Amino acid sequence: MKVGVVMGGMSSEREISLMTGKEMLAWLDRSKYEVVPIEIVKEEDLSEQVQGIDFALLALHGAYGEDGTVQAALESLGIPYSGSGVESSALCMDKNRSKQLLRAAGIPTPDWLCWSGMEEYDAEAVAQLGYPVFVKPNSGGSSVGTLPVTDEASLKAAVQEALRWDSSVLIEQLVEGEEITCSIVGEELLPVIGIRSKASAWFDYHAKYQDGGAEEQVVILPTEIQTSVQDAAISSYRILKCSVYSRVDMILRNGIPYVLEVNTLPGMTPNSLLPKSAQAAGLKFNELLDRIIELSLQEREQNGIHNLSLQKESVTAYGK
Repeated sequence: MKVGVVMGGMSSEREISLMTGKEMLAWLDRSKYEVVPIEIVKEEDLSEQVQGIDFALLALHGAYGEDGTVQAALESLGIPYSGSGVESSALCMDKNRSKQLLRAAGIPTPDWLCWSGMEEYDAEAVAQLGYPVFVKPNSGGSSVGTLPVTDEASLKAAVQEALRWDSSVLIEQLVEGEEITCSIVGEELLPVIGIRSKASAWFDYHAKYQDGGAEEQVVILPTEIQTSVQDAAISSYRILKCSVYSRVDMILRNGIPYVLEVNTLPGMTPNSLLPKSAQAAGLKFNELLDRIIELSLQEREQNGIHNLSLQKESVTAYGK
């Protein structure tokens, strides 16, 4: 099977995507797959470079990667791809919309505001929400453009910074507690990992991707809390229509898991959380990739997306 590792893209998370792609390329079993690196720089690259592949292993992050755009394009081409489908990808990329759906379903999530631009700026509304808050791009990831804000004096600059990266901004109440992440593969919850940043006060970009930037280890929770965490993670996965694999980020406060967001294409770099969780479950990186490919092929087959990549006429027509 010819597997194309699709990476790069045009988002603020391009460098993380390239790191994820490099790691996937290093670990894919060459006795099972013919592996092809596919680096995307602009949208037009996709239809040109996926010709002849049998499966697209997505290493993309951010806009035109996690938002359903690439997934829809690949479906049009009849090429199976990894991870969640178009609808779920779009839902999870939109933090405001996903939080609305989670709250409507009774899943705890921190209070928030969402603004479409500086014309909606309302310092009084944030004061009512209560400091401290996190200001972040509504559709961003990897903590790019995300800043903690403790008072009104630093609010405006943080909102302006978030809007540099996205057209809307999320202002989310900071819930203090233990940060944990729940990786799910095939609707199975892998060992829960607790996170503590070493170099900074919160789990920012450097803590996530620099060696030694954070202390991340499997946590053993009391049975009742473990059940609550598992229920919240699996419920969020299903509510947001995820499939194959995802990572659910939470804050555990007084035994209650507050869901922050759900990542449909979580990072797969050497420092990433999902591979660490899989390893704790006894799943090596190459075995994790095998499982993702296997589950993705099953998911795409169920949704009528068959391997049509050898029908070069359809691919060529799309690229015109």
